Formats: sequence, structure tokens, C-alpha cells
Amino acid sequence: MERPPTPPSNPAQTHAVPQRARTASVTVDEQGAVTGWSDGARLLLGYPPAEILGQPAARLLAEPDLDAWRKAATGPRWSGTVALRHRDGHRLDRDVLVHRRSTGERAGGTQWQVVSAVTGPAAIAAGQALGEWAFQQSPCVSAVFDEELRLARASVASQRTLSLAEGMMRGLRLTDIAPYEGSAEAEASMRRVLDGAGPQEIRLHLDPADPERTWHARLMPLTDSGGRVRAVALTAHADTSQQLVRRRMLLLGDAGVRIGTSSDVQRTARELTEVAVPEFADVCAVDLLDAPPRADELARGHPQQPDAPPRDGVALRRAAVRSLPDGPPLPQPSGEVLCCPPWSPSGRCLAEGRGTVYRGGDEVVSRWEREDPRAAGWIRESRTHSLLAVPLRVGDVTFGVALFGRNRRTEPFDVDDLWLGEQLAARTATSIESAARAQRQHTTTMTLQRSLLPQTLPEQAALDIASRYLPSVSQAGVGGDWFDVIPLSGTRVALVVGDVVGHGMRAAATMGRVRTAVQTLADVDLPPDELLSHLDDLVVHLSAEEAGADNAAEAAGGVGTTCLYSVYDPVTRRLCAARAGHPPPAVVTAGTVRFLDIPAGPPLGLGGLPFESYETELPEGSLIALYTDGLLEPREHDIDDALDTMFAALGRPAETLDTVCDRVLTSMLTHRPDDDIALLVARTRALHADRVATWELPFDLAAVAEARKLATEQLAEWQLEQAAFITELIVSEMVTNAFRYGRPPVRLRLIHDDHTLTCEVFDSSNTAPHMRRAHTYDEGGRGLLLIGRLTRRWGTRHGGTGKTVWAEQHLTED
Repeated sequence: MERPPTPPSNPAQTHAVPQRARTASVTVDEQGAVTGWSDGARLLLGYPPAEILGQPAARLLAEPDLDAWRKAATGPRWSGTVALRHRDGHRLDRDVLVHRRSTGERAGGTQWQVVSAVTGPAAIAAGQALGEWAFQQSPCVSAVFDEELRLARASVASQRTLSLAEGMMRGLRLTDIAPYEGSAEAEASMRRVLDGAGPQEIRLHLDPADPERTWHARLMPLTDSGGRVRAVALTAHADTSQQLVRRRMLLLGDAGVRIGTSSDVQRTARELTEVAVPEFADVCAVDLLDAPPRADELARGHPQQPDAPPRDGVALRRAAVRSLPDGPPLPQPSGEVLCCPPWSPSGRCLAEGRGTVYRGGDEVVSRWEREDPRAAGWIRESRTHSLLAVPLRVGDVTFGVALFGRNRRTEPFDVDDLWLGEQLAARTATSIESAARAQRQHTTTMTLQRSLLPQTLPEQAALDIASRYLPSVSQAGVGGDWFDVIPLSGTRVALVVGDVVGHGMRAAATMGRVRTAVQTLADVDLPPDELLSHLDDLVVHLSAEEAGADNAAEAAGGVGTTCLYSVYDPVTRRLCAARAGHPPPAVVTAGTVRFLDIPAGPPLGLGGLPFESYETELPEGSLIALYTDGLLEPREHDIDDALDTMFAALGRPAETLDTVCDRVLTSMLTHRPDDDIALLVARTRALHADRVATWELPFDLAAVAEARKLATEQLAEWQLEQAAFITELIVSEMVTNAFRYGRPPVRLRLIHDDHTLTCEVFDSSNTAPHMRRAHTYDEGGRGLLLIGRLTRRWGTRHGGTGKTVWAEQHLTED
């Protein structure tokens, strides 16, 4: 919106701009009422105090919706151009400066002081002349105040320090510009300078962003050609000691954030050089011994290097180096191996374990330059005049040296700089040692976990199987994911995947205990739901065992562990599965991908909650994919998209299961996982009727001979005559035991796969046979011992209405 034109001024009116400079000052309270009115304000706007005091300040504005001083509520000060309305109605656009002040609860809380300079043409011309004189004589941050102590000129540095333009400050007094501690005393000193007292030294607070910062100021008289004092020049500089302390504290704070952001030793060394250059030094190099400190050495306080470097020097590898972009040549490139003499700054630093400051002309530095130009030639070439060597040290172990050099800045390193360099080096050393310790722990945990996972998949005829395991790359360490393939009796196979809660060594150890328990329970041939119930009891026991551990988060003992246990029978082509808080498996049949609708049981370790089994029949050649939740985490923000991607990868035809695994991981992962991933993919096979023979036997001991005959004939049909003798003995013993100790019905089944011949005898009794040692004159008790010696393995599995005793023979070509 265009502003209305300003009416022409009339010199005869009372609001004519005066020749003599004034300060228009107005005070406004929290309610927006005028509480103070100066003579300069009366000259500027025409209102006598009696007409304006107590009135709303908005009355003075040409645009009533603009509440200028309210903008100061977010800070201590505001400045800008405000449209004012004169008493006679014409508009004035004035530069104003608004200070926000706290007056205390009794005085009303907060008030605003609005000031603006009222200057005439003569004052402006005089100010220009005074400013030229001042800037010809003032060498630094400076300002010029006239005979009325009003600002006439301000240098660029002064404007930057005060965060105000010169035009905004011109005509105002120092107490108007910087109403901080010491301003009134400074004006009194200026008056003494004008009265001929000569230069004065004062202290000021000038920076509104840092009111605690102290400035040293010098007041000098400015004289005309006749020797008359016409103005005061103020030159100021920050308190050097406070500024250095503040800079060092900021640098240490920056180092705490920027050094040690990763477990990579080389990167940590680079971070030290990036923090040091250019804030602390013009060049920085970090040299490390070949091996970082070991945790056991730190615990014993045993230094990694000898008490003194050997006579031929110490081998150091340059880990990082940095200098100013436009500076002289760099030291030896990072990655190079240097041999430092024992008397060199680096050698002495390693031997003594403390830092030292060197001048560029020191004899030891000059000798190092002459005798080892490869390691120290950069000191002479870069004209480094000050060198600081600081050890990288943790406890009593020193494993590196940080070198700082100055060649651009003129001030050399001092004792305070040595302290600061030692602090930077200590931060770096702690980060490097922690990184090395974490790397060793990660390697140990990885080794333990891999040793607990299946090294090779067992031979079996029910499934074609491929697997993948990707460890986590997060700082928390590897997790407790695992998978397993367990051959069961009757050519069945159990597929297991699980995820132990937590990361690190404890999670890996818990995973090993849980996996061993699953294998033991699977060997008993428990149904999936019963197996998970027993596993839940085990995890509860582990949790109670570790309840007294220091770290409760790590001492959960596996509470929250998830597991999926499934059993596939190639004879019936049926899959039976149960899950405890684990994602369901995906199945591909005839090109269609779906999840199996397995009831979702609770995670392990909660105790007392039931699990439910699910059973389905799968066509031969079906694909089963079992996985841990780490596969879905990279896309957890869009789980539907993740599932669609996984289904698409599983549904595409592939020649091998390894291709399927690689395709799933490539499709699902955009980066290395933050959680472990276990993936198990299986393709079902079927044992057809020509590989399985079943007979129901009459419940009579005379049927034992018939059972032997049936078995022998079946072996001849399978061309396994070489196994007939042992099979007859096994059948005879197992069928006899069923007739003597069992109940009808009794069934005999022979299963022949590629490498195994299995003999099974079922009866409806739940009494299981037990092997015992027969004495010399015992008539029985040797049958099971004989079976155990003649077969690869044997056992008993219980069902809902009886038991099955089974024995396996391993078939070889001969």
C-alpha cells in the first residue's frame, strides 16, 4: 500500500527541524501508555507533555496497527523506520531505536524506551567534517562523539560490533546506543576529555548479543587546526584474556561433538585435524603406532611401547594430516610409515608421555629437519615458527602423537595452548581406544555368533534348502538372530528361525542356549506347539537366573525372543508349524505367494500363555520362506510396500534357491542392515508311494516272521538286498517288543529315500522302550542294544494315541 505524501513543511510552524541537535525520547509502559516525554520529543512531534503523558502511544503512529516497540519483546533491542504522526496531522518517517527494560515487579515489570535523534542541517554538516577527522586519526574500531557527546561518525567495525547502521546511531548519545553497564561513566570521561583532561581509559559493554563481554576503550580528544578540542574519538578492543578463554571453551565444546563420531580410527584422527585447523593451528598431523592399545594393557596399566624409543627410532603411521587450503605444502601424506628418532619431538613425546612446545629455531627441531627431511621437512618448507607435540594417551598407554604447527598466525604456542592441545589429544585418544575396544568386541561377538550358527546344512531328502545371514552394522553390535535345519525321524525335517532380543555378546550367548534347547526338544519329536511351550519355560528360567545382573536391560535372559518352528513331512506333504511372536512364513504355490495363517503366539519368556499349531498340505515343489524381522525393518515406514516387494521377489521363477535368497535381499535392502537378518528358503519334495511301504500286523507273536518276510520282499523290490539281514533283525526286535509291551493296532512302515532306510513300528501304547545293559545270564535286554549298534540312530516319538519306535540305516553304494 502506498504511503500518503508528506505535506511540505512550513518553517513558521513549531515543528520545524531545529538547528541544534536533540534526542527525542519516549517511555512506554506494558499497557502501551506514554509515561515519559522529553523536550526533543516535543520539538519533533509538537505535543507538550501535558497533552501526551498517560495517553496511548498508538496515537503517535501514522499507521495505528503498527506497534513498533512491541517488536522488542523478543529481544533486548529493536531498530527500524516508523511512520509517526505530528500534532498538526502530517506524517514523519523516522529511524527509531527501541530498548526493552525490566523495571521489576513493583514498578510494573517491563517498559520500552524509544529514542530518535532530532538534528538540523548545521549539525549534519558539522558531523560530516568531524567524522572525516576521526577516521584519519583512529586506527581501529572507533566512533566520534561531538561536543554534545552525540555520535557523529562510526567505523565499519563499530557498526558490526553494535549491530547497528551508522545512520541509525548518528545524533544519539552513548547511553542511548548502548544503555549497558559503564555507559554513564564513559560519558563522564568524554566530558573530561572535552574539558582538556586528555586521553582517558575506560571499560564498556558494547555487544548486545553478549552483554557479559568487556571492551577496553580509549578516549582521545580531536582538535581542529587551532588546537581547540572539538570532539572525542573512542577506540575499543575486546578483553583479550576473556576472549581467549571463551574461544578455547568453544573449541573444546566443538571437539566434544565432532571427535569420535564413528568407530573408524582413521576417521577419528581426521576429525581431530578438522577441529584443530584453522581454529587452533595452521597445520596438524596425527601419527599412530601400528597397533591401537589393547583392553588388557589398559587394565594392567602396561604401556604398549618400551620406556624409551629404540635407538633406531619408532615406526609411526601417519593417520591424518590437514593444513590451511591456501597454506604451504602438507606434511607426509596420511598412510605413510615414518621412523621417528628417539630424540625427535615425536620420539620424546612417546617416551615421556607429555606434550612440549618447540620454537621453529630450536636445536632439536632444526636437527630433525636436517636428519629426517622425509618426516620433518615440512616444518622448514612451511616456515612453521611454533610446533606443539602432544601424546595420544589413555591411562598409562601412549599410542600416538599429535603435531600442531603455526606458520600463518604470528603468535606462538604458549602454556595455555599446550593445555588445550592436550585436551584435544585426550579426547581423540579416548575415542580411538573406545573404537578399538568396540571393534574387538564386535569381532569377538561375530565369531561367537557364527560359531553358534549352522556351519553346513544337514543332508536330508525332504527339502532343498538355501540360507543367508547378514549381521548388523549398527553400533549396538550383532543381534541374536538364528536359523536351523533339524532332520527328524521318518524323513521329516524341522525348519526353525528365531530372534533373541538385544545385541552384543549376551544376545549371542543367549541365542546359542536357546538354539541348543530347540535342537534337544526337536530330538524328542515334540509337536511344534508343545516345543514352544517348553522353550518358553526355558526362557523364563534364563530370565530368573539373570535377575541379579547389574544391567537389567541386558539381563532379560531372552524375554521377548521370537521363534517359528515348523515340521515338514515329505510322505504326507504336510507342514505343521507354530510361532511365538515371530512373523509368519511366506509360501509360494503355483506362482501364488501367501502367508500361512499360523496363529500368532506371544513372544517367549512371558510364561503361562498357550501356543497353537497350524497344519496344511503343500504341493510338491512349493517354496517356503522363513525370515527374521530385520528383513522388513529398512522399509518399516511402509510395511505394505515391503511385503509387496518381498512377495514379488519370491514369486519370480528362479533356477536355484540361492538366486531366490539373493533376489529377496537385493530387493528389500537399500543399505547394510541395522538389525541382523536370517533368511531360510526351502523347496518341498515328496516321497511317493513307491518309496513307502506300510503293513498292519495282527496282534500275535506269530506275525513276527510274517513281518520279516514282508520287509525282505520290499527290500528286494527296492534293490536293497544288501540291507536285508540287518533290517530283518531290526524288524524282528521292534515288532516283538510291540507285541509284548504294546497294544493293538500294530503297524510296520518302511521308508526309503536317497540315503536312508527307515523302519517304523507303531502301537497304541504310550510305554516307551529303554535301553539297558543285560547281565551274562539274562535272557532278554539285548535287542535295543543290538539296534543301537546296527543303525545310525533310533528313537521313539509319541503321538496323540500311541507311539512309534523308529530306526534309521544309512545306505551306501556298497
